[in-house]
Amino acid sequence: MSQYHDIIGSIGVALILLCYFLIQIGKISAENIWYSVLNLIGASMILFSLYYEFNFASVLIEGFWVLISIIGIVRFMMRRLKQL
Repeated sequence: MSQYHDIIGSIGVALILLCYFLIQIGKISAENIWYSVLNLIGASMILFSLYYEFNFASVLIEGFWVLISIIGIVRFMMRRLKQL
């Protein structure tokens, strides 16, 4: 039986894969706020699961995924503020 942290991490993986799939089929753009938000949530969920089963390489990539997603969100907000 899966531990709850494995389930949370798996949902995070599904969110990141969903974002990538939606980009590939042209349903969303990387400029869309939801792309960065879903990636941030997904990577954070994976990091949560890695707290229980540490893997340095995975923590490293997901940590950068979180940082890059935050950059995307900040850039989106800055563009919005300029439009006001």
